[in-house]
Amino acid sequence: MVFAPVPLLTVTLEQQADVVELHVHPGGQGVWQARMIAALGVPVTLCVTVGGEAGEVVERQLVEQDVTVRAIRRESSSGWYVHDRRDGNRTELAQHPGTPLLRHDLDELYSVTLTEGLRAPVSVLSGPQDPALVDPEVYGRLAADLTANGGAVVADLSGPYLAAVVDAGVTFLKVSHEELIDDGLAEDDSADALVRAGRELRDRGAGSVLISRAGDPALAFVEDRVIEVRQPPLRIADHRGAGDSMSAGVAAVLARGGDTEEAIRTGAAAGALNVTRHGLGSGRAEAVAELAGRVSLDTLDKK
Repeated sequence: MVFAPVPLLTVTLEQQADVVELHVHPGGQGVWQARMIAALGVPVTLCVTVGGEAGEVVERQLVEQDVTVRAIRRESSSGWYVHDRRDGNRTELAQHPGTPLLRHDLDELYSVTLTEGLRAPVSVLSGPQDPALVDPEVYGRLAADLTANGGAVVADLSGPYLAAVVDAGVTFLKVSHEELIDDGLAEDDSADALVRAGRELRDRGAGSVLISRAGDPALAFVEDRVIEVRQPPLRIADHRGAGDSMSAGVAAVLARGGDTEEAIRTGAAAGALNVTRHGLGSGRAEAVAELAGRVSLDTLDKK
C-alpha cells in the first residue's frame, strides 16, 4: 500500500525535433513510488484524495495504470504543475500544490489507508508536495497503527514528517543527506556526520536506515552494521526521482519477503536506473535485476 494523500497533475512541454509535445501524467512522490513498485511486479494499492478538475484528470489517469486506486473525492482542488523542458532544462511555468485536507476528507482517507495497509505486507508513506496540506501527526498515527498490527512500514520523508514516523516506529527509513542537513540532524555531508545521524535515527525508532548521497555511495544502517552502498556508474539523463525509486525498490523486495540486504541492492539499482530516464518512477524490472547484481555492499568500521 502506498499512502499518497495529495497527488499532482503534471503537465510538461518537451521538444522533439521540430515538434513540441505535451505530456500530461499523474505525479507526486507516492505516485512515482507506486509506479516503480508495480514495474517490479509487486501488486500495489494507492490511497489518495482527488478534487477539482485537476483531480478528475489525475483519477482517470491513475486507474489506467497498473495499480489499484482507492480515491477519496473532495470538493477542494488537487495539486498540479506545468513545466517547460523544451530547452533541455526544467523550468517551472506555474504550480499549485493543492489545498489542505479538511477533517472529514482526512478521516475518510485515514480509514481507507488503514484498511489497505492492514491488508498489505508493506506500507509506503510518501510526503505531500507542501507541508501545509497534511498534518505530520497523521503520518505518526499511521506508522504506529500499522506497525502495532504487524505491518512493515517504509518511509521516504523529511522534516516533521520524518520525526513523526521515526518516533512512532518505522521498519525502513530512506532519507537524503541534504534532508538530514536541512533538518539539523547532520552537521555536514561528511561520512562521520552522516553515520552519527543514521545511528541516532535507529536509536529513536527506525528499524533500518538508508541515506542517499547524490553522486557518492549511499550509507545503510542494518542492525549494528554501517554499510556503504555503491551503485553501478550510469550517465544521468534526469536526477529527479532517484530517491523515490530507491525507496520503492526497497518496499517491493520487502513485500515479496526478501531480506534487508536484497532490498537495499534492489533499491540502489532502481534509483540508478531512474536517472537514465526522463520518466519518474519508471524502468524495466529486468534492468533493475541486472543492475542489482552490480551493487556492492561493504561494511564500514565507523565508531
